[in-house]
Amino acid sequence: MRVLVVGAGAIGGYFGGRLAEVGRDVSFLVRPTRAEHLARHGLQIVSQHGDACVRVRTLQAGQIKELYDVVLIATKAYGLDQAIVDFGPAVGDHTVILPLLNGMRHMDVLSTHFGPQRLLGGLCSIAATMDREGRVVQSTVPVHEIVIGELGGTTERVERIAELFKGAKCDARVSKTIVLDMWEKWTWLATLAGITCLMRASVGDIVAAPGGCAATLALLDEVTRVASAYGYQPRHEYLAYIRSLLTREGSPLTASMFRDIERGAEAEGEHVLGDL
Repeated sequence: MRVLVVGAGAIGGYFGGRLAEVGRDVSFLVRPTRAEHLARHGLQIVSQHGDACVRVRTLQAGQIKELYDVVLIATKAYGLDQAIVDFGPAVGDHTVILPLLNGMRHMDVLSTHFGPQRLLGGLCSIAATMDREGRVVQSTVPVHEIVIGELGGTTERVERIAELFKGAKCDARVSKTIVLDMWEKWTWLATLAGITCLMRASVGDIVAAPGGCAATLALLDEVTRVASAYGYQPRHEYLAYIRSLLTREGSPLTASMFRDIERGAEAEGEHVLGDL
């Protein structure tokens, strides 16, 4: 299967890089500066699961001349509209679109542009950033999982995409409840981003402050009520898990949105919190 990864930052660089590392047919749609960097230095991954430096194929907007079997979207949510224009020529009748964006708004946007029959649900769980040297760096949190699923049921095409990741240095699984999975992740991310951005602090620092735990859990309860009212109540086991992460003493955990704010970059506030 021919895969086009849209974006080669922390998410696209990690999961696309892991596919390229084991010889899958992967190309990356990137901006000119990123293409130049990758040509010069390769796609570099720093991870406790194994470092890598992979020479990868890159394309820029306007250079797509062929159709792809899978388009894996790993841009920031605010970059989706431009990304659609850029990767549109890669989408044919049998192309499958797999987004790994935060929130849920992108599902409606992609369905409107390309039709629901081309769209899969997807999410990833990884703590990774792109450092100043352009390397994709995974933090000390060992989870590096991608989850995919049909918006209704399970099909052979989902299984084929999951097969692509077999042998790669990341975990991949097929879910029959992908929409609920995506809402659960949104619940987690909205709470983590909301509290760490509001307090400009890590989970550990918030927990150590008077009222920190109570404020965090109150936000989690509010976000959970929104998801539940929309018909996707997070499962008890999942809520127990994220409560433990959000109240862990000494935890250095922050949201990527917080880190974007800290470095003066554009943030996904409207997509992660505003849309909710």
